[in-house]
Amino acid sequence: MNDALKSSELRKPGEFIEEALYEVREKIYPRAVGGWFAGWRVAMVLATQIVFYGTPWLPWNGRQAVLFDLAARKFHIFGLVLWPQDFIYLTLLLVISALALFLFTAVAGRLWCGYACPQTVYTEIFMWIERKVEGDRQHRIKLDSGPFSFRKLRLKTAKHGLWIALALWTGFTFVGYFTPIRELAGEVATLALGPWESFWVLFYGFATYGNAGWMREQVCLHMCPYARFQSAMFDTDTMIITYDKARGEPRGARARSTDPKAAGLGDCVDCGICVQVCPTGIDIRKGLQYECIGCAACIDGCDRVMNKMGYRPGLIRYSTENALRHGWDFRQMVKRALRPRVLVYAAILAAVALGAAASLALRTPIKVDVIRDRAGLAREVEGGKIENVYRLQIMNTEERSHRFVIKVTGPDDLEHLEVLTETQPLEIGPVSSRAVPVRVRAEPEHARKGSKPITFIVEASDDEKHPLPEVFSVREKSSFFVPGESR
Repeated sequence: MNDALKSSELRKPGEFIEEALYEVREKIYPRAVGGWFAGWRVAMVLATQIVFYGTPWLPWNGRQAVLFDLAARKFHIFGLVLWPQDFIYLTLLLVISALALFLFTAVAGRLWCGYACPQTVYTEIFMWIERKVEGDRQHRIKLDSGPFSFRKLRLKTAKHGLWIALALWTGFTFVGYFTPIRELAGEVATLALGPWESFWVLFYGFATYGNAGWMREQVCLHMCPYARFQSAMFDTDTMIITYDKARGEPRGARARSTDPKAAGLGDCVDCGICVQVCPTGIDIRKGLQYECIGCAACIDGCDRVMNKMGYRPGLIRYSTENALRHGWDFRQMVKRALRPRVLVYAAILAAVALGAAASLALRTPIKVDVIRDRAGLAREVEGGKIENVYRLQIMNTEERSHRFVIKVTGPDDLEHLEVLTETQPLEIGPVSSRAVPVRVRAEPEHARKGSKPITFIVEASDDEKHPLPEVFSVREKSSFFVPGESR
C-alpha cells in the first residue's frame, strides 16, 4: 500500500505508468543433491519408466499384454479382457486412485507429487540430461548468462536434441498402448505411420518436451489443481517437510569450529542449499507453502551441511505441526498417524479395492443382451402356435472358444416353450460376440393374452472338446406377447 501511494505521489499529471499483470518467470536452476530421499526418487523414476516403456512390449497369448484397443472396443490387461459394458471397473479404478491419494496425503503430504507424478518424473529425467550436457547449477547459470558462442550453441543443441528424442519416444510408447506397438514400430520404420498415430505421437511428445523441459515447476504451481486443494486433506498430524525453527534460529554463517550456543546462533548456517536444490525455488524455512511438492531434496541438502558442520541431522525433516509444537519424538509422531481420518480412508479404500477384486474374480465370462424383433410383437405359425422373435447378442469375454445352449422359462400359462435357433449348441470364438436370432413358440391353449415375463438362460455346455472348470450361465429377462385372440 505504501509503495502504491508513493508511486501515485511521484506520478506527473497525464503520465501513464505501465505495470505488468503477471510476474515474469525467473528461471530456476536446481542444484544436484544426493542422499536417502534422492535415492528414493531415482528408484521411483526407474520403476515407473521400466513399467511404462517396457509393458507394451510384453507378449501374452499371442497378443500384446496390455492393449487398449479402441477400434475393437476391447481392453486387454494381461489375462483380463474388458468390454464397454465393463466401464464400471474404470470408475472403480478412479475411485481407488482418489482414495489412495487422500490416504497418502493425510498421512505424509504430497508423496505422489514428490516421487511418482509424471510431471516430477519427467522433469527429473530432463534435468538429469541437462546436468550431463551443461553441468551443474553454477555451470548452467554461467552458460545462460554468457554471450552467444559455438560452445553454447553446441551444448544447447545437444540438450534439446536429447530432450526431443526422449519426448518422441515417450509419445510413441504412449500411442503403443492403443495401437499394437510392434505394428506401430514397423509403420514408423517404413515411414507409413497413419495420420492419427502421427498426430498423437507428436502431440504427446510435444507435451512431454514442453512440460518437462520448459514449463517444469509452472505446471505444478499454475496448472495442477492438487496444490490448491491439498490443504483440505492436511491437519496438524500430517507429516510434512518442515524446518525446525526453534533449533535453527537465529541463523547465521560461522566457521565449523564455532560454538553456535556461545555465538548465540542456531544450527542453520544460512547457506541457502535448501533453496538451491528446490525444484520450485522456495525457501522451506518460511514455512509450508503450496509450491512445495514434497520431494525432500531440501532434507538431503540440509543433512549434508549438518554432517559437514558436525551437527545433528534433521534440521529440515518430515514432521508434523503437533510434533514440533510438543517436542515429540518419531515414535510418538507415528502413533498419532493412526487417527480417525486415516482409519476411515484406509477402511473405505480396502473395502472398495476388495469389492472390485471380488467382482473381477467372480464375474461371468459371458454377457447377453436380448432385443425383441421390431417387425412384429407376435405371429401365428404352423399348428396354431404363437411365435415371438428375438435377437440375442452373446459375448464371450474369455480368450478361448465356448459352446452355449439357449433355454427359455416362463410363467405357468406358458409351459413347454420351444426355442428355435440356427444351431444348438452355439460356438463363439475367443473374445468375440455373435448376434443370434431366436424364435420362441408357445402352445395357445393355456396362454392368456397380454405380455408375459420370460427368462432366457444362456448356459455354457461342457463336453470333451470344450472342457470347462465349472458350468456357468447368464439369465436375461424379456417378455413374450400373446395376441388377444388366444385363450
